Amino acid sequence: MYGNLKLQLWKSGIRQNQLAQMLNIDDTLLSKIVNGFRRPSPELRARIAKVLDCEEAWLFEESRRAARTAPEAVSMPAPPSEPAAMPAPPAE
Repeated sequence: MYGNLKLQLWKSGIRQNQLAQMLNIDDTLLSKIVNGFRRPSPELRARIAKVLDCEEAWLFEESRRAARTAPEAVSMPAPPSEPAAMPAPPAE
């Protein structure tokens, strides 16, 4: 995830869909870039940095958390075990 990119968008007051329009790209592509699911091309990185008036290297610095956690490393929690059977009521 590019936390600095999210921060700069917030500081500039530009919404993701507005930036996508300014760059003439699909807003879903920009969302995937911002959230770290896609890596932008060098040309697109430069265009985004220019529009946001920010240093490209800082803007696309990956957050430490995202760099440590690869999608393959994410595991699903184990399903809950079956609840214990209720004992039968005493016979009368």
